[in-house]
Amino acid sequence: MKRNYVILALSALVLMGCQPKKSSEKLWNNPQKPLSVWMAESEMQRIPDGTYLDEMNGKLKWNYTSSIEMLAFMDLTTATGDERFWNYTKHYIDTMIDEKGIITSYKLSNYNIDHVCPGKMLFDMYERHGEARYKIAMDTLFSQLMSHPRTQDSGFWHKQVYPHQMWLDGLYMGAPYYAEYVHQFIPAEQQAAYFEDVARQFIVVGEHTYDPATQVYRHGWDESKSMFWCNPETGQSAHCWGRGLGWYVMGMIDALEFLPEGESRDQVVKIFQDIYLYILPKYQDHKTKMWYQVLECPHRKGNYLESTGSIMFVYGFLKAIKLGVLDEKYTFKAMDWYRKFVDCFVKVNEDGTISITDCCAGAGLGGKQMRSGTFDYYINETVLRDNDNKAVGPFIWASLMYEELVAAGK
Repeated sequence: MKRNYVILALSALVLMGCQPKKSSEKLWNNPQKPLSVWMAESEMQRIPDGTYLDEMNGKLKWNYTSSIEMLAFMDLTTATGDERFWNYTKHYIDTMIDEKGIITSYKLSNYNIDHVCPGKMLFDMYERHGEARYKIAMDTLFSQLMSHPRTQDSGFWHKQVYPHQMWLDGLYMGAPYYAEYVHQFIPAEQQAAYFEDVARQFIVVGEHTYDPATQVYRHGWDESKSMFWCNPETGQSAHCWGRGLGWYVMGMIDALEFLPEGESRDQVVKIFQDIYLYILPKYQDHKTKMWYQVLECPHRKGNYLESTGSIMFVYGFLKAIKLGVLDEKYTFKAMDWYRKFVDCFVKVNEDGTISITDCCAGAGLGGKQMRSGTFDYYINETVLRDNDNKAVGPFIWASLMYEELVAAGK
């Protein structure tokens, strides 16, 4: 059940790069089956029990890492009618949430924004099955947001153990859940202030992490300006981590699905559009059209093309066109990005499964590991692995949208 880890020396990272497949190996062109289904089936073959996703070895843990993949499985069932993927997820959820709605391993007082994210699985699960425990768990997660510590300008702290800090990662972890909960369960006449608060999260972190010199959003911001990893004048971390920006755009596009028209929504749309029209093209690798681990340093020695951030950008592009956040004229480019991702990072294994390669296992700022956020820190997180949940989930979503466009003759 363990994933395929590849420990890479720095010299190998420099030489590796991303090798596009030969033209005869274009998986997106008439594959054996839709890549969305093929990837999900491959994961279920590798890991038959969802409690073993993300190297948990069966330990019950409520976290975003597994949920991002299983939420994609649920959407795959909705798209295809194949119940295998739904049942895989339901087994995990029913193992994690008891009959009283208590979430195993979850503690509200930890105020960890990561632990709100798995609640996104519960909206459709509750709508379909109507079990009270799902709604109780959702209410608990919403109550965390209502009491979650904040910066002075109302941004959610990343975690209680990271006081006064906002990371781009956290905008996916909390805001889309917040927006969907308000849409589903708060009376319409009371929703406006909550939706303003959701939009405010993206605006605040954008204001504090944007670096005009490089025109990118840096990974994190410390309001206290006291952390060893931050600039003492701006509070910003040193670099833009590719996946960090990926979380930011996924958080925006998922929340925009629920935010009503208005000035705050328009501000979020403007941030999103600028990232896609200016930032991502500027730092895109010219050959592969993918993105690097340290996004704003594409030509710096030791940097490497990384799959989790790249597929998040592809997902955001396709969904933005679907929702009308970006113009339909960009459809061909978005589809091309998807094909380039498959060429670069997706391979067929000897057992007939497929894998996504070159996934950064993780990166962060500070903590017990004293993560510095320097260029050397990011490129020396030397464990790359195949099939990280944070690539698989967005890949399934992107594949579903791509396959829908192909079916429509695009």
